[in-house]
Amino acid sequence: MEERNRRIWTQYALLLLAGCFVSQLYASSDVKFYESFDEAFAGRWIVSEKEEFNGVWKHAKSEGHDDLGLLVSEKAKKYAIVKELDDVVSLKDGTMVLQYEVRFQEGLECGGAYLKYLRPQEAGWIPKEFNNESPYTIMFGPDKCGATNKVHFILKHKNPKSGEYIEHHLKFPPSVPSDKLTHVYSAVLKPDNELLILVDGEEKKKANFLLDYDFEPPLIPAETIPDPDDKKPEDWDEREKIPDPDAKKPDDWDEDAPMEIEDEDAEKPEGWLDDEPEEIDDPEATKPEDWVDEEDGEWEAPKIDNPKCEKVPGCGEWKKPMKSNPAYKGKWHAPQIDNPNYKGIWKPRDIPNPNYFKLDRPNFEPIAAIGIEIWTMQDGILFDNIMITSDEKVAESYRKTAWKPKFDLEKEKKKAEEAAISGGLKGFQKMVLDLLYKVADVPFLGKHKSKVLDLLEKAEKQPNLTIGVFFSIIVVIFTVFLKLIFGGKQQQPAKATGEAKKSDGETSSSNSRVATEKKEEQNEDAAAPRRRARREN
Repeated sequence: MEERNRRIWTQYALLLLAGCFVSQLYASSDVKFYESFDEAFAGRWIVSEKEEFNGVWKHAKSEGHDDLGLLVSEKAKKYAIVKELDDVVSLKDGTMVLQYEVRFQEGLECGGAYLKYLRPQEAGWIPKEFNNESPYTIMFGPDKCGATNKVHFILKHKNPKSGEYIEHHLKFPPSVPSDKLTHVYSAVLKPDNELLILVDGEEKKKANFLLDYDFEPPLIPAETIPDPDDKKPEDWDEREKIPDPDAKKPDDWDEDAPMEIEDEDAEKPEGWLDDEPEEIDDPEATKPEDWVDEEDGEWEAPKIDNPKCEKVPGCGEWKKPMKSNPAYKGKWHAPQIDNPNYKGIWKPRDIPNPNYFKLDRPNFEPIAAIGIEIWTMQDGILFDNIMITSDEKVAESYRKTAWKPKFDLEKEKKKAEEAAISGGLKGFQKMVLDLLYKVADVPFLGKHKSKVLDLLEKAEKQPNLTIGVFFSIIVVIFTVFLKLIFGGKQQQPAKATGEAKKSDGETSSSNSRVATEKKEEQNEDAAAPRRRARREN
């Protein structure tokens, strides 16, 4: 009860803090747009009526909070929703921060959760028909699917010479956090052309809009380009080397001569056994009792190396070894010489780029609306606290006072859940191991007892193996049980004195085996207290 009250008061405190912060936001002229989703979005945000965007948006609480957000409620759907700004936001003067929260409550394996900052409707779009073709100036936010895992930043910039809008993608963007917590993404656009990408307030990427190695393609085009109308002349020779046209194949060049020939001078080593095979049937192998020719085929003894061949040069048919053919020359080719007509590798000549322009600062298009247009395989994606501000400190203040307490609460809850799962698993493992140690003392296991105890010790050292060890021991017990029931035929009494007697060697071997088994049992009994002591410790 006390824990429940503490949690309720914590949530009230968070809401009060967030409420105070929101009131400060609306009072600040630095905040160009702010959406907390505390109120229902219907009537303020417009859901696209395009047929393919049939995913249902919901106004819902974030899991574990009373904080409300905009929720992606269904899997494997396309979603599109847009909010027009009261005032168009210019990005051309001073600093501008684009910031918002998103939480993947069910994880994110394939889908996007980015925002599109749209140009004015004069660019050719209407809210009810908002879709992937609606013209935007910036696209920003996480996207993950297959090999794609990045926090996008795409600037759609107009070339003043050609009039064409080109997508410029940030190179080497940061990756998306892989947990199920709320994260806040910030893009800071500065007047010195610097771009900062922050995740949870931590700088993950710094770039410059005008540097060609930060964006693909670069915002500033190349001054020259290959002439698209230039064609390679028909007589242009790009071969640096050519076969010597005056070279002739020598008369004595035999292209058919083999690379290797038999060594005619070789002689068969003395002692070579022509009539002995290199391998023979294993004389000690016997056909298994359960072998059925009709089902298993005709039984054949396994092969072993012929012992007669061990101390002689070799066995079987002797053949002369091969050696390199001194007359071998291979296919004849004319030698290569410098090409007198070589002109180098052809490439079209460079001409001035008609679309080249100089730029001191990107010509950012204004932001008139914010849209979410995504396709995702996951549900449970919650958008919240979308902000556009010209003051970095305001964005930072929000992260510290509103986002951070919420994130810390989620983090602590995650740790508690993991600890509970881990504690429950450890308790289950201990119960299973205690039971298996008792099973290991069952007398009929015999010489298999040491194997069972080794498996148990391995499971104690590596708890993740407990389930596998459990099934391995079940297999051992089941195998021993079957052997006890179907353990073979009883020994028949000796029919003659010669059959009843064993040779001295056999008796010695039997005694040795019995002694070894007794010693193993003694060692096992001695080791048992040590194992128990280790487990108790």
